[in-house]
Amino acid sequence: MSVKTLADAPGVSDPPEEPRPRSTFGALRRAPHTGLLAVLIVVVVATALRTDSFATTTNLINVLRQVSVTAVIAAGLTLLMTAGGMDFSMGSNVSVTTAVGAQLLSHGHSTAFTVIASVLLATVIGLVNGLVVTFTNVAPFVATLATATLLDGVALLVQGGLSVSIGTRMFSLGNDKVLGVPYLLIVAVLVLLATALVMRFTVFGRDAFAIGGNEHVARLSGIDVTARKLTLYAVTGALSGLAGVMLLSRLGASSPGTGGLTLQLTAVAAVVIGGTSLAGGHGTVVGTALGVLLLGVVANALNLVQVSSYFQQVSVGGVLLVAAIANELHKARSARH
Repeated sequence: MSVKTLADAPGVSDPPEEPRPRSTFGALRRAPHTGLLAVLIVVVVATALRTDSFATTTNLINVLRQVSVTAVIAAGLTLLMTAGGMDFSMGSNVSVTTAVGAQLLSHGHSTAFTVIASVLLATVIGLVNGLVVTFTNVAPFVATLATATLLDGVALLVQGGLSVSIGTRMFSLGNDKVLGVPYLLIVAVLVLLATALVMRFTVFGRDAFAIGGNEHVARLSGIDVTARKLTLYAVTGALSGLAGVMLLSRLGASSPGTGGLTLQLTAVAAVVIGGTSLAGGHGTVVGTALGVLLLGVVANALNLVQVSSYFQQVSVGGVLLVAAIANELHKARSARH
């Protein structure tokens, strides 16, 4: 009697395949923020080759000092957008904070009282935004854009349409350095670091990701979505107040047009090009920091090569549009896979 031998299943008797070596280029391409970092390097190198004044210590410190205010706003916006929220009134909140702070200082109030009062006011404004968004179901974009318009008017009323100087009050915060590092940059780095730690290691941060991913599921899983939203909007308000104090200390005065929509759009563009999803559920502080730095370098480069300041608005708008489209394409590609 003949015995038939069954053929081995495919791959059973074959020698194990050696793992294919991964190319360095492929690994770099898959690394987070590689594209953004590459663009930043290209802009820096191109600007340094175009003008000698870019790579000077004075100019680089000036760039870092300027982007510090935007970084603080962008940090709060990253956390809020990760949870699926949006606050378009942060720049206008900065306008009100600088106006109120300048008036308090010019009328003889202490610096400590001014800082506390300004941050508390900004926190209340953020909390009001949260109450409107949470309990009226008005779209965050609509609600906060309306608040932004209102706050811009309030800032003009507080200023009386005039520039309010604070003299040398708060000069140290806005202009001095420690070990060559501006105080404003130290504050910005601490805020970014704290935001990153909260998002990565705390229950509050994980809840923000869950709410942004699917608010209904987050609610069913036991997360107090209402409380979390109110806290998030209050935090963005507080950071707006801190940014307003920083900006006031750097400028030494509050003028009509300080802060407002221009500052807000720059922060939104930085957060979006940094990889934070407009739909919520994904956010990264490292990407936000790189986005803030890229926009700051681009603005500085345009100034140094004597390009009209109007093109700065064009560049920010163009970057925001491209980033938003890339964000949606990435989301669609992730959904397919």
